Amino acid sequence: MKFPLILSLLSCAMLGSVSAQEFDPADLETARELRASALAGNGGFDVVEDLTTRVGPRLAGSPADARAVAWAEAMLLEAGFDRVWLEPATFPTWSRGHERVAVVSPVEQDFQALAIGYSPATPAGGIEAEVVMLDDLAALEAVEPEVVAGRIVFIRNRMERARDGSGYGPAVQARARGALVAADKGAAAVLIRSIGTSTNRFAHTGGMRFDTAQRRLPAAAISNPDADQLERLMGLGEPVVIHMDIDAQINEAYTSHNVIGQIDGAVLPEEIVALGAHLDSWDVGTGALDDGAGVGIVTEAARQIMALDERPDRSIQVILFAAEEIGLWGGRAWAQARAEEIGRYQVAAESDFGAGRIYAMAAKVQDSARGVIEAMAAELAPLGIELTDRRQAVGGPDFIPAAPLGLAAIDLYQDGTTYFDYHHTENDTLDKIDPEDMAQNAAAYAVLAWLSAQSPVSFGSGPALLERDED
Repeated sequence: MKFPLILSLLSCAMLGSVSAQEFDPADLETARELRASALAGNGGFDVVEDLTTRVGPRLAGSPADARAVAWAEAMLLEAGFDRVWLEPATFPTWSRGHERVAVVSPVEQDFQALAIGYSPATPAGGIEAEVVMLDDLAALEAVEPEVVAGRIVFIRNRMERARDGSGYGPAVQARARGALVAADKGAAAVLIRSIGTSTNRFAHTGGMRFDTAQRRLPAAAISNPDADQLERLMGLGEPVVIHMDIDAQINEAYTSHNVIGQIDGAVLPEEIVALGAHLDSWDVGTGALDDGAGVGIVTEAARQIMALDERPDRSIQVILFAAEEIGLWGGRAWAQARAEEIGRYQVAAESDFGAGRIYAMAAKVQDSARGVIEAMAAELAPLGIELTDRRQAVGGPDFIPAAPLGLAAIDLYQDGTTYFDYHHTENDTLDKIDPEDMAQNAAAYAVLAWLSAQSPVSFGSGPALLERDED
């Protein structure tokens, strides 16, 4: 058993062997043991396998959501966390009935389509209207209302494939805001090219922004091959008429839960290292990559630490967030509950980008902790991970609501080259996950969590971190 932190640091200071920016050599050795042990395992594949088999797709607010919460609580208890508890998150819910999108003129053809989350239903019998095609959201924002009034707007922007997923942000605005902008201009409905990189005939669902004060139009995404076909039809120069029939509804507010497991710290238990993933998924596929993989990765990282003969100095939490997919509602509730105590959080890091291998790391911490971050990066380097000079990490989607509080964060960048082939589709299933890649992820999160918990300095969550950003 290692000496308590204060005695260890005192001893090191007396010997002149460890500076304020250096780890206890024993902690570094433990990090290497964790790295090796996690690499020899399956990275939490057993966890995502059980989740996707016993629960499957788990749309926030659905009966499967409640089953997932019960599953997660039982799983964390069985894993051996010192404490496991639930925290409520309340949000508007949405449910899918059916959707059909078909060209009726100048040819007849059904398209593969999925309604966009929070889309309202079409009137009984559906909508049949001429299509107007626009390049992207900016083009829709600029178009005169009479061009789209009474028509079905088709936004054709393509998502570009990228290792870091950077093509998603520009493209997804069509899904997030297209129906709201089109509604203001008098359109009848909205179709978008799927926000994804697959050439398979699967549509990609996802959510639109929810605002009770704004009118929303029926909206659906069509598969990329079908979007190509629609573009070709539009290029013939004849009017293209589409029939859309969507059955969906916004339901009463529902309260789900963030599920949290904690490893109690041995020296500074009130200070916390937070590892996150989100428990919910869309209602298609089984949510294996998004975000069953993340649930497995952070749980396995914690299991590796719990298997040690010693406890970390700071506490480590695994937070399985509710309702990420439909609006970060679990993350919002988590941040709101911690508005007055964000300084307790040493750092936050979330796994929510599938199971691709991690290749880079970025950190948002006080400058006084940069030396510690560099030392951590040295222990991640054997995993093929390099430290970038980007200092605006957010920790992951569910920690974004806490960013305005000054939450210190670390991002571990996964290879997302193929992630958006499956994202939000029927094809997001367990067979897309490589256990060896998950093991590399779990090893990285175990090293990150352990060394963050053992750091000789605080990473600086709080208002001072916001002031650093303003300088």
